[in-house]
Amino acid sequence: MVCQACGGPVGPGVRFCTMCGAQVIAVHSAPQEYAAISYAPVPVIPRVSRHLRTLGTLWCAFAALRILEGLLGMFAVRLFVYRQWDGSWPWHHTGHMPPWLHLMPIIIGFSIVAALFSAFVGWSLLTRRTYGRWLAIVAAVLCLFKFPFGTALGVYTLWVLAPTLSGLEYDSMAQPG
Repeated sequence: MVCQACGGPVGPGVRFCTMCGAQVIAVHSAPQEYAAISYAPVPVIPRVSRHLRTLGTLWCAFAALRILEGLLGMFAVRLFVYRQWDGSWPWHHTGHMPPWLHLMPIIIGFSIVAALFSAFVGWSLLTRRTYGRWLAIVAAVLCLFKFPFGTALGVYTLWVLAPTLSGLEYDSMAQPG
């Protein structure tokens, strides 16, 4: 038997394709009186199967965007703020600086950790880890405040993964580990 969505081989009794995650539909033969009419089977691909690869890719792209944002922020602080006071790098200051500038390394570090977390969420969805759904839901809720891209990604993630039926579908596709 082959998958109707990707054409990959599917074993007997398998409900979801191991290649693309599409639901496998068993093809039944038509009764004798309807043998002359033949319709091609229409694949029914549930919501999680349709959107899981896109969702994982978007989380990885969002992680890259956050890394780029952190690097640009670091260089902007270096160019425009620190040069005004003593011209040194943020962790090696020698002159007098406003107290809020000492928080910049912490903010940059938090930005890097958040980007790595987003990349981990994307990887766990792409590899269909059992914890990937819950991790993505938590990341989506935290990401809702990161307007506009984080808000859009958070809403999309919650729309795909939050319903109970989506949880059942994801659990049937999840890889242990």
